Amino acid sequence: MSNQSEKILFSDEAEPTQTQGAPWKVLLVDDEQAIHDVTCLALSDFTFDGRPLEFVSAYSAAQAMNAIQEHRDTALILLDVVMESETAGLDVARFIREDLGNTAVRIVLRTGQPGQAPERDVIARYDINDYKEKTELTSRKLTTLLYASLRSYRDIIELERNRRGLEAVIEASARMFEMHTKENLAEVVLQELSGLVQKQCVLPGCSTSAFAAQGHGQSLQIVAATGRYEPYAGRDLTSIQDPAMIKDLAAALTCSHSEITSTDYTAVIKCRDGLKRLLHLTGLCGEPGDLDRSLLGLFERNVAIACENMDLLHEIEQTQIEMVDILGETIETRSLETGHHVQRVAEISQLLALEYGLDEEEAEVIRLASPLHDIGKIGIPDAILSKPGKLDDAEWEVMKTHARLGYDILKTSSRRVLQAGAIIARDHHEKWDGSGYPAGTGGEDIHLYGRLTAVADVFEALGAERCYKDPWPLDKIIAFMREQSGRHFEPRLIDILLQNIDKVTAIIETSDETSSV
Repeated sequence: MSNQSEKILFSDEAEPTQTQGAPWKVLLVDDEQAIHDVTCLALSDFTFDGRPLEFVSAYSAAQAMNAIQEHRDTALILLDVVMESETAGLDVARFIREDLGNTAVRIVLRTGQPGQAPERDVIARYDINDYKEKTELTSRKLTTLLYASLRSYRDIIELERNRRGLEAVIEASARMFEMHTKENLAEVVLQELSGLVQKQCVLPGCSTSAFAAQGHGQSLQIVAATGRYEPYAGRDLTSIQDPAMIKDLAAALTCSHSEITSTDYTAVIKCRDGLKRLLHLTGLCGEPGDLDRSLLGLFERNVAIACENMDLLHEIEQTQIEMVDILGETIETRSLETGHHVQRVAEISQLLALEYGLDEEEAEVIRLASPLHDIGKIGIPDAILSKPGKLDDAEWEVMKTHARLGYDILKTSSRRVLQAGAIIARDHHEKWDGSGYPAGTGGEDIHLYGRLTAVADVFEALGAERCYKDPWPLDKIIAFMREQSGRHFEPRLIDILLQNIDKVTAIIETSDETSSV
């Protein structure tokens, strides 16, 4: 086999690709050298879309099979039918379509013995694109055949690139919509943008660097970065010592218009919150085509949608959090408790949860839910709830119902925070030794959320002033908590509390300072 082509880089994807601006590869398969010579001579000055031809020669079916595997970006095969066997060319066609799964390359059968491979039978049985007798392929008809074949191949490759590009955008969008924080979103956006650009716009061997920035006015902070921009993550955009680039980015932001050149891509993301966001990527190798621009535009719109969805989600979540806090504060006020008891219980419960070994997400759920621990007091009469002295037995029995009542209020919710709130309301008055209420549950049968909140609730309440008592000093509170370890409270939680007593008291002191402002 004589290979006249120089090596052209192509994608490792199963689908063949053409490097932009590279010659069109034509594989000549024939056991007669004269056919190779005449074909090359007749098409020596042929060009299509400004690109010349590059011929690869093979003289047998085996050589042709090796050649198409080596040159997966072959656009056209001029394939002799009869070579070392009467069906050698047909075997090559079957191998290309079925074994390699290459449906893009155009296959034109050429035969000098049409009777041995009738055109109608061959067209019906094999996935070929044309069937020609060698005698009819004059220079003019050969040129016409090349135009038709290359045009078809080009369109197939563009459609395949479009499909892969759309798949990449869809996959990228799916990942973006899964993100829950803007920092994580920015990182995923850069990863997916780099991947999309590498697939669509960048020659193999090229590398890209990118960053995402956001802010108000002229002050933008880099929230995520890759490549040579990675050291600038978390810093102001102007920390990048590239005045020309900063000027171009400022112009793009002013015009609210994305820009793409042969080397750089800047996307201006427009969202309703008024925050300025941009993506910048450098390392492109050549001017992107219309398809690449369209896919990048679609990617930008999906990034904007992901940002807006995240903003709406955070707004809903923040509204829910505020409503929980307001509800907890309302119950606290009705109980004549002062000093933001529920807020302090929430912060202490979160601290204990983290030190206990729960992950940050679950500890945050406990922080958000613990203000609801006494929500059942909404059903307790004012005369009992605000009584300045000790409750009698009958009044105490009524007071104890607030745990079950709080659980009943929240238990039907499908929201994770409210479900946790129901558990905490029910179990935060249970005791480790089983002497608590409402169910007399003990040990680890008490839900961990209830055990955590119980420690935080009692510790905070002992140090606070109430209508029925004065605040306790810290040393007396610590002594009581130690005394109740293994009785009221889980011993491990008391150990954690005492090991972190400075952090716990700091939470209370910070809350007191905030309340007094």
